[in-house]
Amino acid sequence: MISRIDLRGAALPEGGALRDLLPRAEFDVEAALETVRPICEDVRHRGSAAVIDWGERFDGVRPGSVRVPADAVGAALEDLDPAVRAALEESVRRARLVHRAQRRTTHTTQVVPGGTVTEKWVPVERVGLYVPGGRSVYPSSVVMNVVPAQEAGVEGVAVASPPQKEFGGLPHPTILAACALLGVDEVYAAGGAQAVAMFAYGTEDCLPVNLVTGPGNIYVAAAKRLLKGRVGIDAEAGPTEIAILADASADPVHVAADLISQAEHDPMAAAVLVTDSEELAAATEAELKPQIAATRHVSDRIEPALAGRQSAIVLVRDIEDGLRVVDAYAAEHLEIQTENAAAVADRVRNAGAVFVGPWSPVSLGDYCAGSNHVLPTGGCACHSSGLSVQSFLRGIHLVDYTRDALAEVTHHVVTLAEAEDLPAHGAALKARFGWKVPQA
Repeated sequence: MISRIDLRGAALPEGGALRDLLPRAEFDVEAALETVRPICEDVRHRGSAAVIDWGERFDGVRPGSVRVPADAVGAALEDLDPAVRAALEESVRRARLVHRAQRRTTHTTQVVPGGTVTEKWVPVERVGLYVPGGRSVYPSSVVMNVVPAQEAGVEGVAVASPPQKEFGGLPHPTILAACALLGVDEVYAAGGAQAVAMFAYGTEDCLPVNLVTGPGNIYVAAAKRLLKGRVGIDAEAGPTEIAILADASADPVHVAADLISQAEHDPMAAAVLVTDSEELAAATEAELKPQIAATRHVSDRIEPALAGRQSAIVLVRDIEDGLRVVDAYAAEHLEIQTENAAAVADRVRNAGAVFVGPWSPVSLGDYCAGSNHVLPTGGCACHSSGLSVQSFLRGIHLVDYTRDALAEVTHHVVTLAEAEDLPAHGAALKARFGWKVPQA
């Protein structure tokens, strides 16, 4: 059901050679570009009509309008199961605690007497938040996108999610309810590349945004790549992935359950166990079968995900090698289920989020840990971070020098400008002092 990769022989290779040995889903965004290009161009030229037409083609339903009526958003919250509402409210409460603490403050540095540089943090004016709506419904993604944007101080927040045939061309009512719970009434029945294009170019119904965030399928990722520059993006999210670094102290029941929990997302989802224990590997393999038999989404998601080239049990000589493997893999979600898990987790360099010990499973982070579940995939955690308040802020430097402070450094500026053969740069300073360089 799940393959094995044995790295217990010779010393592990370095860098890219090690990454090449590890399982990874094929996710060719470049190939999808030619598919999304005409969609995005159509939305650019025809606006909402194109969004509706493409929605009918891909989602099998033609919404009456792209913009969801405000009363439909409010009604969804009124009709929401009280238990689901309570869970969403707790998710929001915990997320606000964590994300509010991320807000940066203005800081002024006195470089020299009379010369300061102040860094202030300014939120983007308007964001488009994408919430998937294909195989599953993700109200949790509404929380994870909206809360950091609001805590950053973004004034204009719009949410897009695909129209659902079952609900008359509106997004799933639980998604609408989550929007209402967070005070977001600007919601669009739009999915895929056409939603990203709508946000980037604007339509008669939707003003253009400065930034698009949120996970989606390969066509959402391709549209983000195509339109990056026209609009800011958070990341090109690929299939979800979990890696678990575990030793003989780990419970195979927990390990198997956590691998399955990510595999149920999608047949391309990645589930990777890295362990130095042959016994744990065997026990986990044995535990997968009865747990899979007891759940749903088996043949269309879980089994192909676990059997795919993106999933494997990776055997290593020891936890030191295990750390090198998980750093090379740079998982979206990384669980540490070892002895002294906190100490091991502290040594991890590359991961979207790290879940420490047996009582911090990825599922907790998906909903109610307070952390954000919009995380880098496909190895991008070696250079990128998950969604946070910082994703919605821009740092702006305010440079404020007096005459004396400028005079004191002018000779250095002139020297560097001439060294770069940019004499007009130096002249801009000399003009302020009668074309003479002040004496240092």
